[in-house]
Amino acid sequence: MRSVFLLVLFLGLAAGGGARGAERIVVLGTAPVAGVYYPAGGALCRLVNQARQDHGLRCLVESTAGSEDNLRRLRAGELDLALLQSDWQYYAGQRDAGAKPRESEAKEGEAAGDGAAGDGAAGDGASMALRAVLSLHAQPFTLLASPESDIAKLEDLKGKRINLGPAGSVQRAAGEVLVEALGWQKKDFAEVAQMAAAEQVEALCGGRIDAFLMPISHPNGLIGAATDRCRARLVPVEGRAVDVLLATWPFYSRAVISGGTYLANPEAVRTFGLRATLVTSEKTPDETVYGIVKSLFEQIDAFRAQHPALAGLEPSGMVSQGNSLALHEGALRYYRERGWK
Repeated sequence: MRSVFLLVLFLGLAAGGGARGAERIVVLGTAPVAGVYYPAGGALCRLVNQARQDHGLRCLVESTAGSEDNLRRLRAGELDLALLQSDWQYYAGQRDAGAKPRESEAKEGEAAGDGAAGDGAAGDGASMALRAVLSLHAQPFTLLASPESDIAKLEDLKGKRINLGPAGSVQRAAGEVLVEALGWQKKDFAEVAQMAAAEQVEALCGGRIDAFLMPISHPNGLIGAATDRCRARLVPVEGRAVDVLLATWPFYSRAVISGGTYLANPEAVRTFGLRATLVTSEKTPDETVYGIVKSLFEQIDAFRAQHPALAGLEPSGMVSQGNSLALHEGALRYYRERGWK
């Protein structure tokens, strides 16, 4: 189906005459349209297309089911580029190196649906060496507490009523990682609720829970609803347990939720989490990847302005944070030219 679509598109472009007939089409897999991955991918493609006279590339953004779907389709040759959550990038590389993936891998991803989808182990199809290109926005662990709870730091959660999401959910998997790192058990909380993401704002502002924890990109509508309604407070997620996780797993990186993003939260909040990352196959031509990377970084201010989640991106972090795979040679060439590698 994809080949028929691209053939029709190519013929249509060729009919327009001239240079357009020689353009190379690249397809970027993102995630469902409701999350941040899809608009972020769309922003990237727009910048690539604006510079197509320089590199001859035309970028098409495609909505997908998320990281697992993207990884499968990238390996099958149905996508040229894909957005993967940083943990999925890491475990894809481990699998390619012959390591056995952990059992919980398919359950991890962004709570809003940008990360994982489905239950199977991704990448069971054809073998393909994957390469990192760059990283995008953070998906930090976000701890939101009611004003009455007196929760000011991570350790204050002990003895409180907290929602970590339904069993088996993305939110729950992320919460359990942090609780385990803290050395805590379920009995250390007054209650561990299993509410779906949409229920927890009502529960927090209604006094039925003291806090909830979830991995999300910012700004986020759920967090905004809670801060608007009951002046809920963002709490830093940092300390020794977080330091250990950062030292152990290369897919985690530090993050900051900017002050003023939400009502009643004027100060920046330090936390950590996953990142959205752009990957491709090692077989993708160097000139193609070079053109994509150059298009983005030479229009970085325009890219940041495309979506609030992209506003704080800095080139240094986009090259290093969340990327555990080897960099594609086309990307590496541009980074070396800029003195970033």
